[in-house]
This record gives sequence, C-alpha cells and structure tokens, in this order.
Amino acid sequence: MADIFNNRPFNGQEDGGLQDTREDTREDTRDTEEARKELETWKTKAEKADDVKARMILEKLEEDKAKSKAQQELVAHGKKLEECQKESTERLNAVQAEILRLAGRRQNLLDKLKGYQALLEAKRAESTKLKRKFKIYTQVPDTGVEFKAQIKEEMDENSQPITGVFTISQRPTVPLQGGQALITFEEEKVACQILKNAKCSVSCGNISLDVKPKRITMEPTVKFEVHLEVSRKELKVSGIPCGMTEERMKERLEMSFSRPSRGGGEVDDVQYDRTTGAGVITFLPPGVAESLALRGKYRVDLDSEVTVQVGPIYKYQLCKFETFCGSPRRTILLEDIEDKGDAEDLLDHLEIHFQKPSNYGGEIKSIEYTPRGKALQAFFSEDSATAAAT
Repeated sequence: MADIFNNRPFNGQEDGGLQDTREDTREDTRDTEEARKELETWKTKAEKADDVKARMILEKLEEDKAKSKAQQELVAHGKKLEECQKESTERLNAVQAEILRLAGRRQNLLDKLKGYQALLEAKRAESTKLKRKFKIYTQVPDTGVEFKAQIKEEMDENSQPITGVFTISQRPTVPLQGGQALITFEEEKVACQILKNAKCSVSCGNISLDVKPKRITMEPTVKFEVHLEVSRKELKVSGIPCGMTEERMKERLEMSFSRPSRGGGEVDDVQYDRTTGAGVITFLPPGVAESLALRGKYRVDLDSEVTVQVGPIYKYQLCKFETFCGSPRRTILLEDIEDKGDAEDLLDHLEIHFQKPSNYGGEIKSIEYTPRGKALQAFFSEDSATAAAT
C-alpha cells in the first residue's frame, strides 16, 4: 500500500510535481525553523518579561512595605510631635509659673529689703541717739598750777562740805510680747542645751505645743557714780532785783544776811552779778548756809524789803561711767506659744516640761509667760553667782 500511495499523483500531479512538494516542504521547514526561532525569541522575551514583572512585583511589594513602614513612622513621628508639643506646652507653663513665682518672691524680697532698710535707718537713728545720750562731753579749763609747800591747818570738822556718793544703775530690760515666755535656769549649761534645739514639743494634756527657744539680746545699759559735794558755808542767792549799783548791792546783801534775828550770821564774802541778778554769800560760821538753804526764801533790805530765793551751792562729778550689753547666759526666750486653755495651766506645763532632764531641762529659777494680746517689760538684775543680764 505504500507503493500505491507513493505512486499516486498528488493534487493531480505526477512525479514531476514531487520536486515542487519537496521544495515546499523545505520552505515549510524553513518557516517552521524561523517560527521556532521566533517562538524561542518570544519565549525568551516572555521569560524576560516575566522576570521583569516578577521583579516589579517584588519591587512593588517592597515599595508597599516601605510605604507602610513610612506611614507607621509618620504616625509615630506625629504622635511624638504631639507629645513634644504637649511636653513643650507643659514646660512653657511651668516656666511661666516659675517666672511668676520668682517675680512674687523678688517682690517679697524687695519689700523685706525696704523693711530692713527702714529698720536699719531706725536702728542707726537709735544708735546715734544712744551715742549722744551716753557720750560725755567735758571741757577741762586751763588752770595755772603753782607748787607750794603744804601747810597743815587744823580745820573745824563742821566746816567741811557735805559729801555723798550715789550709784545709779540702769536695769536691763526685755520686752515680752504676747505668746512669749522667759525662763531662767539655775545652771548655764541647761540653757545651752535647750538652745541647741530648733523647737521643743510641750505636752499640755491632750495636745502638744511646738515652741521655739531663742537667745536674748538686750539693749545697752549704763551704770555710773555721782560724787556730790554740798558747801556748809556758801549760799546761792537768786531773784535779786536790779535797782542799785554793784557795790551798794553787795553792802545791802552783807547787812541783810548778817542779821542773826533772821537766821543769818557773820558774812565772810559777797559775790554779785548784776546781769543775772544772782550772787553767792559766804559765811564764816559753818551751818548758817545749810539752815538758810533749807528755807528756800530770805528777806533782804534794799530800798524796800524784798524776798529772794536762796539755795545750796553744790558741786557734782560723774565717775565710773560704764555701759553693759550682751545676752543672759541662763535665760532663754520661748516664742510662738499658742493660747491653749488657761494661762496659769500653760505656765505650769511649760515649767514641768523644762524641769525634766529627759527634755534636756533642769532646775528653774524663774519663769514668766505672756498670753497673746498682752505685753510685759521684763527686768534683769545681778545675783550672787553671775550677772544674769550680762
């Protein structure tokens, strides 16, 4: 059957057309090869396109992932920005509040400074006043001195002037305001122990009071002696009318003060100053000037009888002038005491508390308390052991 098939004409052609068929087959084969090559080329291109597509898909996925990450970072940065803005606002508010607080504190400090400046000026004025008050001015006159041999004379004891020495001492004082107390201990070391505490808690029944111990600084005080010397023979006369010459006035005064009937005596010397209308009468017997000075008045015969003022002649001298200042060693001040109950009960509680050795206390010599709304003046004095006010 193969032979029959091969010998059959194809499309009406016989063997002569076989060559043409082969040529067509070659052409078809060549076209097929070209098509195959073209197919391979397109396959290659398709593979490359798939690779590009896959790469682009991967890149897109990476871009989407990066975009998502960027969005998350953006959201995080937004939240962080909001937190920073909130924190910045809080800090700004805190800074503004601190500025206002510092401004208020500055104003308070300025007010305190003005108050302290006024207090300083007052203290300076008081210091100047005290300096003027306690400063002694004296003028020593120029006196010619002539040295002579000492002459011993027997003098009547009654002719000697009356002398006296007076000691004047200013007691230290401390103003005690309401809500304050003063405690004086028997021993100095007890006061030192109490002053080491910033505050002391005093039990008053069911409540406890916090009081602040403080050392006392007192104002300066003075102490001096006055040496007084009163003449037994000289008498001061004042209120003499000016109607005569100086010599005639001396004569009338001598005659008037020489009359024993009026209490006078023998006159040794008369001094008279017409400008002041005063004079000095010196008697020979002692005691006359003393008795007349006690009267205060005396009748003098001038053109008419005139009453003049008479008095003693004395000399005084200020000696041993001393000033004292400082703090008491055994006395402390308690401040910020609140009124809780009766004042006497509170005083008893304070005394009991500061007597206990467990509270660093000791034996109390004296204690004084001032309730609120009242004020006292505490006076200090010296004792046999030590000066409580110095």
